[in-house]
Amino acid sequence: MIDFTPLVRPWFLRKDSHLESWRGATRRVQLEQLRYLLSRGAATKWGAARGLDSPAAVRSLKEDSLPELLSRVQPRVQSYPDIRADVMRMVDGEKSVLWPGVTRRFAQSSGTSDGKSKYIPITDDSLRLNHYAGGTLCVARYLRLHPESRLFGGKSFILGGSYANELDLPAGVKVGDLSATLIDRINPLANLARIPSKSIALLTDWNVKLPALIRASLREDVRSISGVPSWFLTVLKGVIEQAGADNIHDVWPNLEVFFHGGISMEPYREQYAHITRPGGMNYLETYNASEGFFAVQDSLENRAMALLVGSGIYFEFIPLADADNPDAKPQAPWEIEPGKVYSLVITAPNGLWRYTPGDTVRVESLEPLRITVAGRTHSFINAFGEELMVENAEAAMSRVCREMGCTVVNYTAAPVYAGDHSRGRHEWLIEFDRPPASTEEFADRLDRALQDVNSDYQAKRSGGIFLDRLSIVEGRRGVFEQWLASTGKLGGQRKVPRLSNNRATMDTLLRLNASPARH
Repeated sequence: MIDFTPLVRPWFLRKDSHLESWRGATRRVQLEQLRYLLSRGAATKWGAARGLDSPAAVRSLKEDSLPELLSRVQPRVQSYPDIRADVMRMVDGEKSVLWPGVTRRFAQSSGTSDGKSKYIPITDDSLRLNHYAGGTLCVARYLRLHPESRLFGGKSFILGGSYANELDLPAGVKVGDLSATLIDRINPLANLARIPSKSIALLTDWNVKLPALIRASLREDVRSISGVPSWFLTVLKGVIEQAGADNIHDVWPNLEVFFHGGISMEPYREQYAHITRPGGMNYLETYNASEGFFAVQDSLENRAMALLVGSGIYFEFIPLADADNPDAKPQAPWEIEPGKVYSLVITAPNGLWRYTPGDTVRVESLEPLRITVAGRTHSFINAFGEELMVENAEAAMSRVCREMGCTVVNYTAAPVYAGDHSRGRHEWLIEFDRPPASTEEFADRLDRALQDVNSDYQAKRSGGIFLDRLSIVEGRRGVFEQWLASTGKLGGQRKVPRLSNNRATMDTLLRLNASPARH
C-alpha cells in the first residue's frame, strides 16, 4: 500500500493548529460555542418553552451575558431521567424537541438507577462538530507529536460495538453503541484505510464477532488501533495466538499507536507491555463518551488531556462536594481551579442542555485547560469517610502489579460494613490474568498503596481503629464477562464499575463467582 502520510500530514497539522489557537483563549472560544448552541436551541420546542426565541433572548446572544442566559433558561443541571420523556419523543420521530430537526440515531448508554437504558441523541451536528472533529484532532495531535509517523501507510483497526437490533424501534431509527454509528456514518474515504469491514464491525454477537475480527485483521498491515483497552486486549491476544506469534508486532510489524479511551489504561499497561515489542507502541488517551468527544492527550510529557473547548460543546463544572446538590451553581471553565475534582456538565449540539454525563474530572492546568478523568460521579467508596476515588484505585493497583509482576483483567470493590465483632473494610473482587504468588501479600501491598495515594483512607486505617485492612476475593476466569453479558453490556463499549458505595454489584458478582463457569 502507498504511504499517504506525507500527503495528508499538512492537512492534519492545519487541523491541529486549532488546539494551539485555543490556548489562552478559553473564555472567548467557549462563549463562541455557547452562542452557537443557544442560537440553535431557540429553534427547538425546548427553547421555545423557555423563551429562548424571545426578542430579549435573541439580543442576549449578541452580548457577554451568555452564561447568564443559559442559567435563566436552564437553572438546574439535568441528568438522564430529567430528559428521558423528551428523548423518547425524539426516538418516536418528533421534530425539533431538544435539537433542530429529526434525530434518527441514538447511543445506548449504561442504565440509570431505575434500570432503564439511556438513549443519547446523535445528531448530524454532534457528529460534524464534535465526534468526528475530535477524532480528527486526535490523529492530528499524534502526527504533530510523532513527525516520524507512517500512520497512513497501512490500515487503522477500529474496534467498536453494534446496533441493538432486537429493540422495537420506529422505522429508520437506530440505537446502539456510539461506535456503531461512528463506523456506519464514517467518510467513505476513511473506509479505504480502516478495518474491519462494516459487515464485521457491526456484528452483534461477540461470540461470532471476535473470531471474525481476528481473521479479518490477521494479514493486514495494521498501523494503529483504536478502542477500549480491556476489550482490545482480548482481540490482540487472539490474533497473536492465531498467528503463533510471540507478540503483536510479530504479526503487525508497523503497528505504532494505540488510541485508547473508555476506561483507564493503567491496569492494562503491563499486559500491553508483554504483548508488544519493547518501545514499539505509542499510546494516546482520548475522552470520547456517548455524550461527546471531550478531550485528547496533547503532550508526551504527561497523560493529561486537553479539553476540546472549540469542538461544539460548552463545558461547566460543579465542585465534587456539591455534585449531588440539585441547586448547585456550575462554574464556567474560566472560574475553576487547578488540582480540584469537579463533576462535568455539558451543553452540546445533540440537545443535552446543562447535562451531567456522570463523570468527575481533575483539572490539571488552566491554559491550556487540561484534565484527567477521576471517575464516575457515583463510582467511589465513602462508606467510612475515606473518599476513595477511582484514580486512587487505578494508581495503587498499577503500582502493586508492577511490584509483584502480576496482571489484572478486571476488578471491582465495595464496602463491608462493621458487624458486632468486626470493623468495616473494603472488599475487592479481582480477576487476574497472571496472579500474584500470594493473594494475601497483594492485599497487604494494595492496602498500603491506597494509604499512600489517599490521605483520608490512610487516616481511617491508622491504628486499625476505624477501618480494617482490605480483603481480596480472587475472581474466576471470565466472571466479569459473564456479568457484563447478563446486563447486556458485553462488547466494545463495556465498562465494569470499579468502585461502588453499596454492595449491589459486588454481591451479584460474588454469586456469579461462586457458580460454575459457563462454556
